[in-house]
Amino acid sequence: MIYDRRRFLNNAFMTFGAAELSIIGLQSKQFINQNFADASMSKPGSNRSFDQIKQINAGVLNIGYAEEGSENSSVVILLHGWPYDIQSFVDVTPLLVSKGYRVIIPYLRGYGTTKFLSDETLRNGQQSALAVDIIDLMDALRIKKAIIAGFDWGARTANIIAALWPDRCKAMVAVSGYLIGNPEANKMPLPPAAELQWWYQFYFATERGRAGYEKYRNDFAKLIWKIASPKWNFDDAVFDKSAISFNNPDHVSIVIHNYRWRLGLADGEKKYDDLEKHLAVAPVITVPSITLEGDANGAPHADSNAYIKKFSGKYVHRVINGGIGHNLPQEAPKDFADAIIEVDSYSN
Repeated sequence: MIYDRRRFLNNAFMTFGAAELSIIGLQSKQFINQNFADASMSKPGSNRSFDQIKQINAGVLNIGYAEEGSENSSVVILLHGWPYDIQSFVDVTPLLVSKGYRVIIPYLRGYGTTKFLSDETLRNGQQSALAVDIIDLMDALRIKKAIIAGFDWGARTANIIAALWPDRCKAMVAVSGYLIGNPEANKMPLPPAAELQWWYQFYFATERGRAGYEKYRNDFAKLIWKIASPKWNFDDAVFDKSAISFNNPDHVSIVIHNYRWRLGLADGEKKYDDLEKHLAVAPVITVPSITLEGDANGAPHADSNAYIKKFSGKYVHRVINGGIGHNLPQEAPKDFADAIIEVDSYSN
């Protein structure tokens, strides 16, 4: 779909065929008719937060990240999306640490304390750049191999690492499946109901949209949270913990570039061209994988049957019930942690 966030008609268009359009069209109608007033099923998590943020130079960035667990343990890297941050994993992390994992949760470029090392570097939000950031972080921390898990932008990044660097990815957990994008495929129009779900992509394509997001970024994020997780009854305290990370000086530039790049309205960097060529053919993921979907995900997402053939290793898809929306790790932390522990067993 264009937005890529379950965007999919990306390669999905080329790889999965026109049948996906009917699936997305049906979901769009359901999405439009959804009653957002019923927000009682999924309750907010604990009041826990990450006490310490570390910083390390990695590639073009100085990356801020939380880390818990023993340094000698198996590594899990947790990747957030937009408009969320590392707080999405605040209740997942102790569950994994209790099972003996070392857990690393980085702020993506444009979020929290992650900063560019040079003012001259393009504030680039294209998909391969985000994946290279995580490989650079692993190199900087001398991590040879890790379980990679995420949602939204983080799920796509996990997909890319698993597909292009399988030697660095022990196993993968991704919410909403296979999200690798293709700007050329994204130029193909969707049915009107499906296009409606990507309203903010078109808004961000304009300078008014950029100015609006700059001015109202917190209001914007809270609206997306409510739409994407209509049954998640989060409170202001939970939202405010994440909203702080949107004050990053590069946040707006990264977000705007990300969505414009997806639609072919902004160029990426040439140094990523070869990676994007590999991603354009929708590479198959060979590492052990589990994909998850919340039963109340209000964000656009493809049916799991549309991407099952993109996984050639041991693979399971699971729907998490109970009014669980798009921010699955924060809404259902035990289910997310259990999936990581389970997929780790596939690689043994």
